[in-house]
Amino acid sequence: MQIAVVIATYNRPDALAALLEGYLHQDAGDFELIVADDGSKDDVRLLTEDYARRAPFPVTHLWHEDRGFRAAVMRNRGLAATQAEYVIYTDADCVPAPDFVRRHRMLAESGCFLSGNRVLLSEALTQRALREHLPLHGWSFAQWTAARLRGEINRLLPLLRLPDGAFRLRTPERWEGVKTCNFSAWRADLLRVNGFDEAYAGRWGLEDSDLAIRLIHAGVKHKNARFGASVFHLWHREADKRGFDENQRLLDELIASRRFRAQLGVDQYL
Repeated sequence: MQIAVVIATYNRPDALAALLEGYLHQDAGDFELIVADDGSKDDVRLLTEDYARRAPFPVTHLWHEDRGFRAAVMRNRGLAATQAEYVIYTDADCVPAPDFVRRHRMLAESGCFLSGNRVLLSEALTQRALREHLPLHGWSFAQWTAARLRGEINRLLPLLRLPDGAFRLRTPERWEGVKTCNFSAWRADLLRVNGFDEAYAGRWGLEDSDLAIRLIHAGVKHKNARFGASVFHLWHREADKRGFDENQRLLDELIASRRFRAQLGVDQYL
């Protein structure tokens, strides 16, 4: 099964560097990496090119002009740029556990999309990790336990690993809590729903919920990847939530309908 990892990023090269190190140290390297850059300065491109020279897998940098928050656009362009059968979405502030790609591959199931969980890092630990280039991707459970005791992370449970099983499909129509910082789906299913809806572009929030709801409307089940694949979420300031009410209105309209195709989606790049 061919896999593409699509990373949404914007003007945070230090965090992106920590994330890329995590992908260089995955315990399974048979995937391609696409950095979907929402208008960063040139340092992100140069950083990505440096990692591309070191990586044992293909690395691609996609970029468009900075015209506000348009992560949905770049995620669509990342989807259009790959022919991989299966696509993992994440964000450039989420360092992957060393088994992240392998676990998504293992849990992938026809007719389903996956949503995993995350460990939130404190501001202090994030700053120290980026300043000292700490290999978060390689930390042991004991090191994370010590960080939890110091109050530097919010929880340890996402680090547990449970096997695949019927329990992961207990809530096949649940979209609440689905986040595209730890999300995967079959490319064919993503194309069927026309990818991310760019009607949300320019305003932060809910485009991941929109995608999950449309996949469910199309008959694709939510498979829970908690305790199966985890990421370490670096601290950052809260996003500008101006325009969130408009995004909520769009989401409410979608919930009330059975529509499953994005109004403005990936088909314009294919």
